[in-house]
Amino acid sequence: MRLLLCFLCFGFLLLVSSSLQCHGLLLPLTNALSSLRPAINDITSIHRLLRSSSLRSAARHRGRRHGTRRAPPTPRHRQLSLPLAPGSDYTLSLSVGPPSTASSVSLFLDTGSDLVWFPCAPFTCMLCEGKATPGGNHSSPLPPPIDSRRISCASPLCSAAHSSAPTSDLCAAARCPLDAIETDSCASHACPPLYYAYGDGSLVANLRSGRVGLAASMAVENFTFACAHTALAEPVGVAGFGRGPLSLPAQLAPSLSGRFSYCLVSHSFRADRLIRPSPLILGRSPDAAAIGASETDFVYTPLLHNPKHPYFYSVALEAVSVGGKRIQAQPELGYVDRDGNGGMVVDSGTTFTMLPSDTFARVADEFARAMAAARFTRAEDAEAQTGLAPCYHYSPSDRAVPPVALHFRGNATVALPRRNYFMGFKSEEGRSVGCLMLMNVGGNNDDDEDGGGPAGTLGNFQQQGFEVVYDVDAGRVGFARRRCTDLWDTLSRR
Repeated sequence: MRLLLCFLCFGFLLLVSSSLQCHGLLLPLTNALSSLRPAINDITSIHRLLRSSSLRSAARHRGRRHGTRRAPPTPRHRQLSLPLAPGSDYTLSLSVGPPSTASSVSLFLDTGSDLVWFPCAPFTCMLCEGKATPGGNHSSPLPPPIDSRRISCASPLCSAAHSSAPTSDLCAAARCPLDAIETDSCASHACPPLYYAYGDGSLVANLRSGRVGLAASMAVENFTFACAHTALAEPVGVAGFGRGPLSLPAQLAPSLSGRFSYCLVSHSFRADRLIRPSPLILGRSPDAAAIGASETDFVYTPLLHNPKHPYFYSVALEAVSVGGKRIQAQPELGYVDRDGNGGMVVDSGTTFTMLPSDTFARVADEFARAMAAARFTRAEDAEAQTGLAPCYHYSPSDRAVPPVALHFRGNATVALPRRNYFMGFKSEEGRSVGCLMLMNVGGNNDDDEDGGGPAGTLGNFQQQGFEVVYDVDAGRVGFARRRCTDLWDTLSRR
């Protein structure tokens, strides 16, 4: 029977490369740090990256919360979270256009949004000077692919891109005559441009449909994407992997769309550790033993429904353990209400995990108590330099740092490797220090918690060294410890 299923699998996906062998389609993710090697390894660069990542992790989370104040959203204004600065981003490459003239585009992977977009000429990017692009590629954006066409205002996908606005409103905005609107005859009128706003930037884009290639011998015809012609502070496109009809997984064949995973290679903000790409597996097999019998099984937590932001992968965080003490999470981390408030979003585009103030304070206090008991001394200068706290004078040989674990609904405990929550580096004075790599949602401003939206975010730094599976079909997210470089080597040889 298993051989028959594999035969049918290959028969259905004739264009899929040899990487897809009923275990899914393997694609490489590249961390933005790779393009900064070797300069990233100096002390000043690491401090700058830590500071930038902490500030923008907070900005990304605040953007989500404050964006939910617009209720209901206007048809052409939708809150969209976008990835962060180099050091926190993971990119994948796609090809667009017909096979004979296809062009490659590098896009940030983002499980916190549900749209695939990239810059198209003519393209104007304001406040983008000095912003790094994947691989250091500064080439000019290409015109819209010659085989692509604008999506109709009457298309359900146009409505989905405009926060489910009625097609009659969208076609009226597209200047379709009233008699044509009343008779559903506006198919020739293009979907109005999209305005997307996020933490510290925005973009305007047109929705198009065309050929998009995922691998050397696999392409999707009539793939819906957006061509951005104007952007503020965002020169690079995004591959949205959220729970929506416009996301990349949703537009694939059923065997690939219902389940995907990635395994982020641990880097500790050091480019020399990125010797392999991070594997992204579309159509991930639910059989964990397919990788090897010695691998740890997944632990799963159910997805929470978010009626206002259905593209989020929201889960319930019940507690955080520090050492032997289990700290109950704030109630709002365990549910999402009808206005879309609450829950923890599992996000590939935010660097550091964000916790609401009360939960973070109790976690940080217990961590500080355990560190003080082990005679670690605070490194307040490192806190000022990085935006992270608490920080301590620390040597990698020290073994007294207390363990930290996250407890999700469904008895899903994720014990974090120490490097995922306490990273050692050199201070500007050259001393060895380490900081707690979790963050307070409120920071120093209690008003930041008053805007509604997600209560917390599980950032990609805490996801390193785990295979994280988004099992949309089963309504759950799973975690399993992995050596991600070994996982890449194993799957790339199949």
